[in-house]
Amino acid sequence: MQDIQKVRHRQADVDGVEVFYREAGRPGRLTVLLLHGFPSSSHTFRQVMPVIGDVAHVIAPDLPGFGMSSSPTVGDYDYTFGNLSRTVEHLLDQLGVERFFVYLHDFGAPVGYHLATRAPARIRGLIVQSGNAHDDGLGEQWDSARAYWADPTDERRAALPDWLNFAGTRDQYLAGLPEHVRILHAPESWHLDWERMSRPGNIDAQFALFTDYANHVARFAEIAEYHRVHQPPALVLWGRHDPYFDVEEVLAYHRALDRMDAHLYDGGHLLLETHAIECADLMRTFVLDNS
Repeated sequence: MQDIQKVRHRQADVDGVEVFYREAGRPGRLTVLLLHGFPSSSHTFRQVMPVIGDVAHVIAPDLPGFGMSSSPTVGDYDYTFGNLSRTVEHLLDQLGVERFFVYLHDFGAPVGYHLATRAPARIRGLIVQSGNAHDDGLGEQWDSARAYWADPTDERRAALPDWLNFAGTRDQYLAGLPEHVRILHAPESWHLDWERMSRPGNIDAQFALFTDYANHVARFAEIAEYHRVHQPPALVLWGRHDPYFDVEEVLAYHRALDRMDAHLYDGGHLLLETHAIECADLMRTFVLDNS
């Protein structure tokens, strides 16, 4: 019988940045680090944390600039994935966490892979949900981004999709979904995201991270070497309607990792909003099997 693990809500001062995080399970057990993507926050993990907390210590921080964490301006904080990873690393050090499973979603993937490549021995396993680490997942929908990264002119910026607004925030949840999946999404999620993104200076911070995503793509060879040498066990969860990362990415993980279990769902980019129960059970089993 599973224990009921209540989720606690905490704040930590990490190098002068106020970091909000959710915690479940008992400290001292093996740890699962849940890293959210754009435009969400640890709120996306609200339904899976009690289930995983039955067997593990679970930490889900809001990255700086997201959710309930502070949102310093681009002049006061370096919005790169490498720097976000150092903030998360220092939070883990404060909490006494040494080794952990890491959940990689969207922008959380480059953060997590910085942690993994910097200290491979700390990683017990990967849980990947729409977290891209290969060229296979970046289809033609990324062409305008690639063009901008290669030559960041005003003209090429104007050609980018207009996503840093309320409609673009909502689309992260609903774009590409058939009606029977769209109606499963609770609208308060994107309303909460946009309210936090509307803080002064936050759009500049989000664009800085989008720009730095080019450096994540440039690290794909380094990440491939990490996979090849260390072969972390992996659980890959994917929504087949994700319009941002192509489903071919799942096969790329399959080719790279010897111990990889993949599950494809009738969902989208924010899969846990519609398939939290299914994914939580798989995550719980994955943690137990690789403890």
